[in-house]
Amino acid sequence: MGSLAGLAIGDALGAPLEGSPQPEAWVTEMLPGGRHFRKAGHWTDDTLQAVAVAESLEKCKGFYPTDLILRLISGYEKRPEWYGRTSAGFFNLIKNGIPPHRAARLVHLHLQGSRTNGSVMRGFPMGIFYPAPDVYATSLACSQLTHYDPVAAHCSAWLNVMVSDLCRGTSRNDAYRHARHLCTNPEVHAVLGNIEQHHPQPSLDAVLCSHAALSVFMQSRTFEGAVLSAINMGGDADTVGACTGALAGAYWGLSAIPERWRRKLEGYDALIRLADVLWQARTDKKPVILA
Repeated sequence: MGSLAGLAIGDALGAPLEGSPQPEAWVTEMLPGGRHFRKAGHWTDDTLQAVAVAESLEKCKGFYPTDLILRLISGYEKRPEWYGRTSAGFFNLIKNGIPPHRAARLVHLHLQGSRTNGSVMRGFPMGIFYPAPDVYATSLACSQLTHYDPVAAHCSAWLNVMVSDLCRGTSRNDAYRHARHLCTNPEVHAVLGNIEQHHPQPSLDAVLCSHAALSVFMQSRTFEGAVLSAINMGGDADTVGACTGALAGAYWGLSAIPERWRRKLEGYDALIRLADVLWQARTDKKPVILA
């Protein structure tokens, strides 16, 4: 519950700061505004897509790409202006009848890359549902539905492994070491495996975004401190906030999230119910990636 709620809270806190420079005054509360003029406590496509992943896992009792793509497209059709170029390009091609595996590659070629953070922000329910290391391979497959670049996939898998371990009671340092051990991508391993050697950058780039969230989480003492440090970097504040919130919520739990934020969060009760049913449906069986 803490992980999914934490993701949404980080998303909602960061939404008004999305695309802006680092704020001069430290932001501590949910505010209205931002690029799409949201109300205070309202989230973005980060949470919308994570909810689609959680609902698909729960309904299908596992990772089922066809079902998940339909759910992701449904969210996209409701608020297409929220989505980044990689995800939007993929969904538009799918709607025009292009097969998913070809659509992801076409978007990658058209944009000259697809290592953006859109697949990282949505994948955390994988960590709730699957135990590590089983979540690693499934996270790769989930990411590469829309983001052809393997770097984005390995970033998602790294963070999802940590959420999986943290939800199951593993210490923060052990969860980090486990993810580092499982990572097979040299670039991701070099950056996320040496977080203290790089300055956090709240970027759209999957590696830089993941590093910023991971760095803040590993150095913070409280859920509140972690999320506020993340969003107050500015930049892609909603996604860095969502990723940090998912990690911090998995580690410190729902009770550590300030009540003042929970009261203001859009759809809070529904998110908690979804997290609960997803946890109840979780599996320790080896995942089978269905077509």
